[in-house]
Amino acid sequence: MIKTIADALEAQGYETLTAVQQAVTETALDDADLLVSAQTGSGKTVAFGLAIAPTLLGDDTHFGPAGSPLALVIAPTRELAMQVSRELTWLYGKAGAIVTTCVGGMDQRTERRALDRGAHVVVATPGRLCDHIKRNNIDLSELQAVVLDEADEMLDLGFRDELEFILSEAPEDRRTLLFSATVPAAIAKLAKSYQRDAQRIETIGEAKQHADIEYRALNVHPRDTENAIINVLRFYEAKNAIVFCNTRAAVARLTTKFTNRGFSVVALSGELSQQERTNALQALRDGRARVCIATDVAARGIDLPNLELVIHADLPSNSDTLLHRSGRTGRAGRKGVSALIVPPKFRTKANRLLGGAKLKVEWASAPSAEEVNAADEERLLSDPAWSNPAPDDAASFVTSLTEKFTSEQLATAFVNLYRARASAPEDLTDPGNKDAAPRSSFGPSVWFSVSIGRTQGAEPRSLLPMLCRLGDITKDDIGAIRIQQDHSFVEILETSAQKFTNALGPDMKVEDGAVVTKLDKAPDLPRNNPNRGPRPDRGPKPQRGPKPDRAPRKQAYDPDAAPAPRKPRPAAEPSGEVRAEKPKFDKPAYKKSEKPKGERPPKSHKTERSPMKPGATPKPKSNSEPSGKPKAKAVWKKDGPKTDAPRAKPKGKPFKAREETGGGAKTYKRASDPSKRFTPPNKIGKQGGKPKNKGGATTPRRDK
Repeated sequence: MIKTIADALEAQGYETLTAVQQAVTETALDDADLLVSAQTGSGKTVAFGLAIAPTLLGDDTHFGPAGSPLALVIAPTRELAMQVSRELTWLYGKAGAIVTTCVGGMDQRTERRALDRGAHVVVATPGRLCDHIKRNNIDLSELQAVVLDEADEMLDLGFRDELEFILSEAPEDRRTLLFSATVPAAIAKLAKSYQRDAQRIETIGEAKQHADIEYRALNVHPRDTENAIINVLRFYEAKNAIVFCNTRAAVARLTTKFTNRGFSVVALSGELSQQERTNALQALRDGRARVCIATDVAARGIDLPNLELVIHADLPSNSDTLLHRSGRTGRAGRKGVSALIVPPKFRTKANRLLGGAKLKVEWASAPSAEEVNAADEERLLSDPAWSNPAPDDAASFVTSLTEKFTSEQLATAFVNLYRARASAPEDLTDPGNKDAAPRSSFGPSVWFSVSIGRTQGAEPRSLLPMLCRLGDITKDDIGAIRIQQDHSFVEILETSAQKFTNALGPDMKVEDGAVVTKLDKAPDLPRNNPNRGPRPDRGPKPQRGPKPDRAPRKQAYDPDAAPAPRKPRPAAEPSGEVRAEKPKFDKPAYKKSEKPKGERPPKSHKTERSPMKPGATPKPKSNSEPSGKPKAKAVWKKDGPKTDAPRAKPKGKPFKAREETGGGAKTYKRASDPSKRFTPPNKIGKQGGKPKNKGGATTPRRDK
């Protein structure tokens, strides 16, 4: 191993290497492409840093001047890319390497200036790296190694096209290393396409998969999922915990709820900016926050040293995601707990996920309030504060306390102060009882009046959060809410009433100028209110007189009645014909003609042809003679003397335009003839004048 790299490992506290780190540092694999699968938390980041060190440094112990990048590491998420950058910075720090990041959500101009100054190693996300390549901000000509970290996750997120583009732009003689917790068929296909004789390294043992993680599946009532998460957090009191949700809306809802319950919470989801996500993870590492509510964006590669508890508020979509979520704890030999919140309708899905991941799980109910209090007592008794001496500046105060209070008073105050530091546990419903009430009877209460009602748009869903926020109470402290026309009534636990009035202040005002007033007794609520007293006695109910007699209703259908008699059929005539009854319509019935076949019936007066004009040849009624021989088609001609009488249009023929020729003969052509168009009236000569000029040599003029 290179001396500067070995010194960095020793300074970081590495005494021995993990299995995957030892496998990739074999001398025979210094120049080979690698396809490595190892379980989460096995040190894959340091492993590929050690694997590419001989390629980047060769026989040297220090890097030369920074220029074009020598190594490229691609990670699926921004958080993982930033974490890889931190790991490689200390690993190559003594060798003088410059590590630069290019991730989405950061200033692209700053990244471009850093690339222009030069870098030995670039850690990037696929989308941002493609942008830099297309803008010619990064030079890949001197690239010697490309590492794809969590390659299966990048394919699941839809980065296949980006990865293929990046690998096609890199030099062909590079080394390509693929690291992933699982190697599905898509990863094997990608490795076959872009690697040369890749060496397969597998360090996952089915019997030892997540051996340092205790899996627990918790049966909860559908209405108690969020309360069960609170009890799990209180039961384990882990230094750091992650609660995984499937949607951003669920992350926002749980973050608000747990913040109101006194937990130090940060959120981590895709809708946050990169700066907000970085600050959230840093708050967990610094101890300023204890619980992280996150989507699956934090399920890959995120390493929090003190993370001891993972809670699956929503079950993941597949077994691989379950392993990656749970792999945030139990890393590098540390112990951890992975708890699945399972309502009854999701039990089948939970069994399928656990079976697909080949995990053994312990089924139990979520911790009850009694179990949480018992765990608190155990932690209290084992606290080292019992054996630690009192500080020098507090010795006199301790003496005064023992003289002023009895031992029982001191113990009571100590327990109360200890419990006040954490959120109170929740009473959970039996998960097997689907019809159980969400909580027991409300108990003694005090009624308050709010000076807004239905007229002002007041509703229980708007009053409840407002009173909880301004009155410093929870929804469990509020009972019935009754909306009236101009005011509303609210029932609050008697034990929380004083706290509620103190939080509102002497003015007792809430939003929109509404005033809250404490009532001396329960209001006179509508009849359906269970808290209202017994109904006053209104005397006997008045008796009604006898109902008048009514005629029996005619039955529409009697199944026992005899069928009605049928109408007799008409009698038959001796000739066999049936005598027709009176017709239903006035129109006479059609009678079939009795004349022999072959003769046509006489034409009606409506279809007869009008008389022929003199000199006209009649049009034949048929194209064939009775003998069947075809006849020549008749032509309409005018053989008689010229007359000024208007000619009638022949019936049965389309209209034809008349044309005069120089010889005086008149013929008819169809109106569709393009040679005859409409001529304006002022262009037509007087009747009996000269014929029209058809040559077009002279311009026609109006006759005078």
